[in-house]
Amino acid sequence: MIQVLFFGQLKDQVKMPSVKVEESATSVGELKKTLGVMHPQWQQYLSKDSILVAVNQTIGNDQTLLNDGDEVAFFPPVTGG
Repeated sequence: MIQVLFFGQLKDQVKMPSVKVEESATSVGELKKTLGVMHPQWQQYLSKDSILVAVNQTIGNDQTLLNDGDEVAFFPPVTGG
């Protein structure tokens, strides 16, 4: 199982703070595809190049490998002033 967390504006767009994924996904890219099948309305948000991802609190990308029990967080880019 993979615990998926959503933060910031993305959490508002998908209308939930987290979801557990039982299906196996070996990479973040595969996880995005799995989430898109489970929740087709999310594809438009998760496919954006600007969406950032962290796996077990370490920044990653679509090629980052996943293992059972990982925590994956998706969040919009952060800007500061």
